[in-house]
Parts: sequence; structure tokens; C-alpha cells
Amino acid sequence: MSKVVLITGGSSGIGKSIGEFLTQKGFVVYGTSRSPEKYQDSLFPILALDVKDNQTIIQTVETIIQKEGRLDVVVNNAGAGITGPIEEIPEAEIKNNFETNFFGPIRVIKAVLPQMRKQNSGLIINITSIAGYMGLPYRGIYSASKGALELLTEAYRMELKSFNINMTNVAPGDFATNIAAGRYHAPLLDNSPYKKPYGDTLDLMNAHVDHGSNPNMMAEAVYKVIETNNPKVHYKIGAFMQKFSIVLKRILPDTVYEKLLMNHYKL
Repeated sequence: MSKVVLITGGSSGIGKSIGEFLTQKGFVVYGTSRSPEKYQDSLFPILALDVKDNQTIIQTVETIIQKEGRLDVVVNNAGAGITGPIEEIPEAEIKNNFETNFFGPIRVIKAVLPQMRKQNSGLIINITSIAGYMGLPYRGIYSASKGALELLTEAYRMELKSFNINMTNVAPGDFATNIAAGRYHAPLLDNSPYKKPYGDTLDLMNAHVDHGSNPNMMAEAVYKVIETNNPKVHYKIGAFMQKFSIVLKRILPDTVYEKLLMNHYKL
């Protein structure tokens, strides 16, 4: 029997790549978007879902279960970028980012767990970020929201063991997607004390995304996780130095690692 997969944010970027790859592998795939009507030519169905709107989540999950009778895999991929000096990012934008990147996946998880418990099986894959392993300058809110999701997954895994439900994190580095276009950028203010370092860092971040890895690498990684009987807690996918940066953080003194980051961002 083909596994039924739900991918939030499946209309573009990493989510689209995962959905197309799994469809070609014979999975029954459903993606989601806040504006599904824009994606009529998608290789797999795109349903209406906003991770900040619990009713749309419940409705979409019920639609899939009614049609397929089960839900085997959920990929919490929908997310939002945010940049800026933390001092200058409006509180409303900080809350909005956590609503998408942290509370959104929680809402989806709560909606699918009753069905997975009923089946006595299921896999939830949370797409986090290598940025969630470290506080990055001018990406602090993004790092915090993704880091929070990493820790949440660690706790959830232990709570779900007895129900035969697995959960894991897959943390991408920089991939060539349109995430930069949809990211909230705190404006570069002429009178800001952060104007030059923030502006330079913004240029560097955008260059990393533009020259990032092919998102098909993420699709293959997610497929391998689905095919694994006992997924690990954490997976890191991306360029060698991005993954190695996590190892360095673990072994270097905090101030030495901080200096490395500051040198990288020319701060």
C-alpha cells in the first residue's frame, strides 16, 4: 500500500521538490498552500492550509483521511524567514514568525496525532534549519524559532514512542529556493547604528541562498528518512562547512566559536 504523505508549504521550494520526488517514488502526496488556486499544474494535489489558522489545518487533515483512510507521513515544511537587528524588529513580526515556524508545526502535529494513534503508526518530519543550532547575527529570531522546534521534537519523540509514532528533525543549510523573496526584512534605516553591518550581512545571506544547494538533495534526504525504520533525532543536510559548523560549536569554546562567526560575517 502506498504511503500517504502531507507536506505543508508544498507549492514551492523545498516542499515542492520533496512532493515531486515522493510522487515519482509512488507515494500518495498532498501539498498545501494558503493560495492553492495558483498551483493547478502541480504534480500532486495542493490543498488550502494556513499553519496560523487551526481550522484550515483540521479541515485539510480531515479531507485527506476521508479520501485515503489514513495518513502515514507529515512533513512540517511551511516556514518563514526573518532578518534584522533584534532591537529593530517589531514585536508583531517576531510573534508572526514564531506563529509560522513554531506554533504552526505544533498545530499540525496536534491535528494528525489522533489518526496516527488510531493506526498505531506514523512519521512526522519537522523541517528545521542548521541556523537553529546557533544564534546567527541579524537572523536571531529565525535561529530561535527553528531551534525551539528542534528541542520540541526531542521531547515529542519520547512522548510518542509508546504509540509507534516517530518524529525527527531534518535541518537544511542554504538551498537555492525563493525563501529570500518571502522573508521579512527589517528595513535598513539611514539613522540606524546597525545600518552598515546589517546591510553587509543581508547581502551575504542572499548570496548564500542564490548559490545554495539543489533542493533535490533535501527531497532525497526526506525519502531516506521515510524508508528508515528507526529515524534518528536529527539530520543535517547541506554543504560540508554548514554541517561542520555544528560540530565546531560542540567542540570549541563559546567565545572562539563566536569569533569565527563574527569573522565569517565580517562583524
